[in-house]
Amino acid sequence: MMNKHLAVFIIFFSISCSTPSVETTYPVGQILTPQGEMLFWLHEETPIHKKSFIQLANENYWDSLTFNRVIEGFVIQGGCPDTPEGFSDSPYLLRPEFVDSLKHIYGAVGAGRDGNPEKLSAGCQFYIVHDQEGIPRLDGNYTIFGQVFKGLDVLHAIATSPTDSTDTPLSPITLDINIIELTEEELSSNGYTLDK
Repeated sequence: MMNKHLAVFIIFFSISCSTPSVETTYPVGQILTPQGEMLFWLHEETPIHKKSFIQLANENYWDSLTFNRVIEGFVIQGGCPDTPEGFSDSPYLLRPEFVDSLKHIYGAVGAGRDGNPEKLSAGCQFYIVHDQEGIPRLDGNYTIFGQVFKGLDVLHAIATSPTDSTDTPLSPITLDINIIELTEEELSSNGYTLDK
């Protein structure tokens, strides 16, 4: 007669071998606009800003808003209104997360802020760098928390949209912002290679 312990082991081994392994996925920012889709990586090095962006995206916070400030050769910006008093409608402020290796390069995603001395980020305001040479004067002053890896043509199309004297697009550039989960293979097929 088969030993009870051996029988239990065989059953457990059979079940564990037949259970498919779950592939690791990574959260990615998705911005859908009339000009197309942008995908961007959320940096692990800025966990406070990453968590905040994921939370607001999952709450559909931006989906009634637009890219309201567009400056060709500088940035495209969206989120809560930027008023003379600062970001009065931001749901909260975030302490800065300056990381030496994260620069204001083309396609970098950063957190907007007003002129507060602590350099606190507005939770809702974000921008994407459209300067091909980067904007080094902003490094260490504004938090970079992401990097566009798909849709740089969309970034350019938005940045070159006609605007009025306040840098507001003449035709509203609506936002539909989501967090999607991609596998390493899906990231690679969309142009992003994971650091090992």
